[in-house]
Amino acid sequence: MLNKTYLFFLPLLFLSFLANAQTPEQNLEKLGLTLPEVGAPIANYVKWKQVGNLLYLSGTGPDVIGKVGAELTIEEGYQAARETGLEVIAMLKAATGDLSKVKQFVKVLGMVNSDPKFDKQPAVINGFSDLMVEVFGEKGKHARSAVGVAALPNNMAVEIEVIVELED
Repeated sequence: MLNKTYLFFLPLLFLSFLANAQTPEQNLEKLGLTLPEVGAPIANYVKWKQVGNLLYLSGTGPDVIGKVGAELTIEEGYQAARETGLEVIAMLKAATGDLSKVKQFVKVLGMVNSDPKFDKQPAVINGFSDLMVEVFGEKGKHARSAVGVAALPNNMAVEIEVIVELED
């Protein structure tokens, strides 16, 4: 049986927890990260499409070019995926106006421009996944595929597409 004193303080502890909870924007600031500008699509498509509470983001990538496992190391690929994460967050901000509207990340497809013998694509896409958890906490965890491809547009090192669920 719970002590009555404990029951009295439980709501206060919960309110204290909420007061200390960080928003995604606060987490970005704490990490010293700034979001890039969202550029226009490079072809006949849109950067995002909302269907119900799901927001589908088109594939995007970093300014980093080259094949991981040939011109780029795993660490450089990881940083390219992290940079792509900032692009994705910028797209989410542009689409929603407030990153706190993201209820959860659902699915991520990470494509790595890979040397044919390179097989560490998950280690590269971890750059993206790690950043989403740093910024969004548990909401940033997602189902994911990390695949190697022979080529990506403009020789990008990685391309990542995302599906998120938004708050009602």
